[in-house]
Amino acid sequence: MEWRKQWEVDKLSEWDPPQILNDYLPHGLCGFDKDGAPVVVVYFDALDIYGILHVVSRREMIRVTIKRLEEYLNLCREQMLKHGPAAGQVVVIFDMQGFNLRQYLWRPAGEVVITLIQMYEANYPEILKNCYIINGILFIIITPKVFAFAFSVAKKFMNEYTLSKIQIYKADPAKWQAAIFSNIDRDQVPAFFGGTLKDPDGNQKFGTKICLGGKVPKEMYVTNTEKDKETFTTVTIKKGGKLELDMPAHELGSLLSWEFRTENHDIKFGIVKKDNNGIQKEVIPIRRVAAHQLDEIGILTCEVPSTYSVVFDNSYSIMRNKKIHYSVRIIPPSESQELTSATS
Repeated sequence: MEWRKQWEVDKLSEWDPPQILNDYLPHGLCGFDKDGAPVVVVYFDALDIYGILHVVSRREMIRVTIKRLEEYLNLCREQMLKHGPAAGQVVVIFDMQGFNLRQYLWRPAGEVVITLIQMYEANYPEILKNCYIINGILFIIITPKVFAFAFSVAKKFMNEYTLSKIQIYKADPAKWQAAIFSNIDRDQVPAFFGGTLKDPDGNQKFGTKICLGGKVPKEMYVTNTEKDKETFTTVTIKKGGKLELDMPAHELGSLLSWEFRTENHDIKFGIVKKDNNGIQKEVIPIRRVAAHQLDEIGILTCEVPSTYSVVFDNSYSIMRNKKIHYSVRIIPPSESQELTSATS
């Protein structure tokens, strides 16, 4: 298969990923279900994809995902030989507690996630039929409200078979524990989810077997050369000047997202909401941000009908012009993939 050659899939077992991917990708095998199928836990809220992509390339992120998929696939095959076809399915417990959509609106992170979903759907049909992750039962638990929007985007890239295997539970342990323990014995599940597995020090998340992820220290960040500069607008704001981008929001539930960076110096940034009566309100206070040190990203749920003025303010500088690279978008609730670019 050309795809396997392109990614050198058959050689990935010999590849040692950058250590950060071993230390900060939150996943791990905790046990097996009643049929002998592997049970994998993913503490998704602990995935700092923003930090990871400031240290490694997107290609390395994709390669390590393929490597892990292949490892779980091989384990499924081994279990199937021991216990029969029912063991050729992976059960995944996704913990979405504390999930934050903000980092996934950073364009490189969002593109990596979509790429991984598309890769999974296109290149692992044997997993879906027989033996891998979504082919088992996928529990997404402790789901916050913001997950509904994120999932509505992701599911556009999933086929119906995958979607049929997904069960979503809100923060109701009685319900999701009943579902989990109907298929898995408690001694195969971390105590954090109501099982009995703990670390020797009492850690209920079972970190001796499952990577717990976490925030990547900023001192590990390196210059990311893979940013798609063509997707950003670049402008120079003259000393004493200001740039205002008016973004109209018409549909209830729309999101305003922003991402920008400056070169060498900080700049003032904020957002002002203007309603149809002409009343203005600072919803993001205008203040100086060190966007030359770290990309500034964020999201805001829009009130409608309103116009949001995104402000880049250099009026305080009497000596320096400021060059900025920005992407500001309105994301409609019903057309999440049709992003409206800002124009000045």
